[in-house]
Amino acid sequence: MLSAASALPLLQLAGCSSDLPPPRLPSGVGYGTDPDLLKTYGPGSVWPLTLDERQRRIATALCSLIVPDEPDAPGAVAVGVVDFINEWVSAPYPRQVKDRKLILAGFDWLDEQAEQRFSRSFGESIESQRIAICDDICYLPRARAEFKQAARFFARYRDLTIGGFCTSPQGRQYLGYVGNVPMASFEGPPPEVLKLVGVG
Repeated sequence: MLSAASALPLLQLAGCSSDLPPPRLPSGVGYGTDPDLLKTYGPGSVWPLTLDERQRRIATALCSLIVPDEPDAPGAVAVGVVDFINEWVSAPYPRQVKDRKLILAGFDWLDEQAEQRFSRSFGESIESQRIAICDDICYLPRARAEFKQAARFFARYRDLTIGGFCTSPQGRQYLGYVGNVPMASFEGPPPEVLKLVGVG
């Protein structure tokens, strides 16, 4: 690796770098900086939030369809996934900027479909109407051609919703995840586990 790094100036002198595009620099206020771990950050502390009230209603309605409340566990809305998604689509990083465009366009599509089909916005529609719209886009491989882009949006939004839920304290408890707990000592894996994976 050191040899390759030291050869770069020679390649530039030889004119080998003329075809290379200039490096893409990150943009956005605070991009790449480390957070102050002693500070408490609230919504919108690091960058302005994107979602307006209409978009938050859509986000809430969609999250409640994807991970609804259950008798033994809270749903995505109750654990704050809407706020997580708002932070996600507001961030200045390349992945989040790409997701922002996809998700905001998807929200507009949901509203257009709800207006066309039921003469009301998606956020104000009833659950059965929301399900009818989402049934057309919930599985990308089977979505009709005119719904493919909306199905891409739904797939990404579903991933963010489930990811946000499963990484919340309540979601980890619901899944039975036992990590992230400090231990005074660690004796190693039990013998039966070692035997199971073939380690003697």
